[in-house]
Amino acid sequence: MTAKTRVSTDAAPAPAHTFSQGVRKGPFVQVSGQGPVDPQTNEYLFPGDVAAQTTRTLENVKAIVEASGASFDDVVMLRVYLTTREDFPIMNEAYGAFVTVHTSSGVLPSRTTVFTGLPREEMLVEIDGIAIVND
Repeated sequence: MTAKTRVSTDAAPAPAHTFSQGVRKGPFVQVSGQGPVDPQTNEYLFPGDVAAQTTRTLENVKAIVEASGASFDDVVMLRVYLTTREDFPIMNEAYGAFVTVHTSSGVLPSRTTVFTGLPREEMLVEIDGIAIVND
């Protein structure tokens, strides 16, 4: 039986609550929802700028994926949570720029986008993901 292990890195913000940055079981890696937080200061960045928040959030997801032994190219699914529908085109542009640069295979991850309330008022976006580690 494959053990479940915690994925942790200083290159992404420490979880503020009772959860892991990521969890790996076998080849599967689930990254917890990340926001636009600086991993060194734990400060929320870029108030009101959904493009910059999207990029910072994806950088945090990428750091956790890499700490698991996978690469961003191994990400098979990303879920994006936005606070307002009006931010979708701006988020989508920043998201597209990031994933295109970091997906060398050319096969972009699947994605779901949901409009919802988020835990902190300054958060315009939160993103989680699933990767498969190719050992």
